[in-house]
Amino acid sequence: MVMGKAALFVEPYHFEITELPAVPVEAGGIRVKIRSGGICGSDLHFWRGEIKPILAGEPGPVILGHEMAGVVDAMASDISTDSKGQPLQEGDRVVFCYFFPCHRCYNCLRGELNHCPDRFRFRASVEEYPYCNGGFSDYYYLFPGHYVFKVPDDLSDEAVAGVNCAVSQVIEGWRLANLQMGDSVVVQGAGGLGISAAASAKDRGASQVIVIDGQAGRLELARQSGADVTIDLNEYDTAEARVERVKELTEGRGADIVMEVVGYPQVINEGIDMVRRGGAYVEIGNIWPNSMVTLDMAKVLWGQVRIIPVTHYHPSTLPVALDFLSRTKDRFPLTNVMSHSFSLEDIGKAFEQCEWLGKEEGTAITRAFITP
Repeated sequence: MVMGKAALFVEPYHFEITELPAVPVEAGGIRVKIRSGGICGSDLHFWRGEIKPILAGEPGPVILGHEMAGVVDAMASDISTDSKGQPLQEGDRVVFCYFFPCHRCYNCLRGELNHCPDRFRFRASVEEYPYCNGGFSDYYYLFPGHYVFKVPDDLSDEAVAGVNCAVSQVIEGWRLANLQMGDSVVVQGAGGLGISAAASAKDRGASQVIVIDGQAGRLELARQSGADVTIDLNEYDTAEARVERVKELTEGRGADIVMEVVGYPQVINEGIDMVRRGGAYVEIGNIWPNSMVTLDMAKVLWGQVRIIPVTHYHPSTLPVALDFLSRTKDRFPLTNVMSHSFSLEDIGKAFEQCEWLGKEEGTAITRAFITP
């Protein structure tokens, strides 16, 4: 039996390292050896206890982590290619969705695979099979019928660690908002998603990319990654000042599209005020329950602002994200988004150093990744 280490999330602020049996490979299945697992902002929400992991089974210790990439450790004999038809074999580097559309429901039938209500059916506590298939472990199992894509040789492990979450998520957001060449956009937040959002917006043809954050290092990385203008929360320290600055930069109209990747509801009204009449507000960050906000719907109605929620992405976005990273690898330093590496055994230290709440100086980490 193949065994592997895993970091169990037992309770807020507490991980335990343990060994668990890897899921055995069945027909149509692929077992992946994880090479890099990013700490997403949502993982910090779990770690703080602000939200609980989505589980199909009973409560219990779980393996967190969904932003990851690895190599094919073992695969069924009936698989010979990835989901694009490229030859696939053991040892190949791959990326994959971290959710599993069922292909047997109303949403899947309509092609809305990212809206499948049963897409987390393989997540359970470590006391139940398949041992909470999570990324902060040695192995991750791709069940039959899953989407998997080979990683181009010119991309490093650090570059692709965020493909199946941050990069694909924001690319999906720009697509749904119909970002056009020449558009002006605002990105609220310059973490892993925000940096990827700035670069992908510029690559898609945005004429002006404005990024808002309060940490100097992140704002500098945003400028290197496509942001034409940055707005420092320490300089523009009120919502009114930031909205006015965006209006100044957009000839008084407001931005064509504003994307929220901060993850706290208090920024939403501010962001909507930055949108031009007839523009779009893309909401990605507020994944946790009770993210309450009071909206003036008359403002939304008369401003004709489209509010576009984005949770997950269509699986076809993954190869688009890989192509984007290959095409822009010499243009944007997106590898630097993954700024710090930690071993699996040091996952507790990694989360502590990623934490920015309550720290006046914030954190030097843009995105940390775990290397099992």
